[in-house]
Amino acid sequence: MGDGEVGVSGGRRALVPAMFVFGDSLIDNGNNNDLPSFAKANYFPYGIDFKAGPTGRFSNGYTMVDTIAELLGLPLLPAFSEASGEQMRYGVNYASAAAGILDNTGRNFVSFFSFLFLHIANFSLISFKDIYIVIYLAHLTEFI
Repeated sequence: MGDGEVGVSGGRRALVPAMFVFGDSLIDNGNNNDLPSFAKANYFPYGIDFKAGPTGRFSNGYTMVDTIAELLGLPLLPAFSEASGEQMRYGVNYASAAAGILDNTGRNFVSFFSFLFLHIANFSLISFKDIYIVIYLAHLTEFI
């Protein structure tokens, strides 16, 4: 997505309309940056090979979700904590480091982030109707 064109990767159309991601530090792209937790990666050496520098990804560059999004022709997904309106058109990343299915997962990182509590609660803030409307309106011009 070097040219900044949203929804088109390497000049080809997106293969899917959107992608919504849930997970832990393997695919967190910055959701923990503003949380009271030691599980953060928004400083060097994290992101040393990433164009934008440290973003909260627990890697030196792309995560597997970034790669999959690019292969599908989507832009890099925004972190839920930073997403707004138009950015959510192609999906959102809800992943959070130290998240897990059990409520006590991540307690040693100060705050704990239960998969059921954090991910599902955040996802429920956006209704399926809202998601459908954003995606539908975004692609409506393709059919006119």
